[in-house]
Amino acid sequence: MGFVSFVGRVLFASVFLLSGWQEFNEFDVDGGPAAKALKPKFNVFSKTVTSHTGVQVPEFDIKYLVAAAVAFKGVGGILFTFDSSIGAYLLVLHQLIVTPILYDFYNYDTEKKEFGILFTKFTQNLALLGALFFFIGMKNSMPRRQHKKKAPKTKTF
Repeated sequence: MGFVSFVGRVLFASVFLLSGWQEFNEFDVDGGPAAKALKPKFNVFSKTVTSHTGVQVPEFDIKYLVAAAVAFKGVGGILFTFDSSIGAYLLVLHQLIVTPILYDFYNYDTEKKEFGILFTKFTQNLALLGALFFFIGMKNSMPRRQHKKKAPKTKTF
């Protein structure tokens, strides 16, 4: 059972590791194609948050968000592969930050083609998030192994 669990974690983490590796390889002085695609989406997200909550999203260079995403995916994926809750938490944090920004189906009319594509990708990311929460929940609900205490030596007469 341990080997099957390991293979499952490797396959699951490969989604994050491969995309993180690709973004790392394409990362340039300006953040690469990921930053170019994320910049307009982040601007729309910032305006939406500000208009609905009144909270101003701080300005920063988008390449730092891409760099953080690459780090969360890479480190989180590797730690998750080796059964670490910290890795799962990093991947959860990545999913919570990036998913509503990147897959903003809520900004499109339901009749548009983009709505269906973005909604599908959004729900796929929700499924990944749910699997991570399941992993964390299972990890926290399982009793930890306790070392067996050595039986006291009895004296023989």
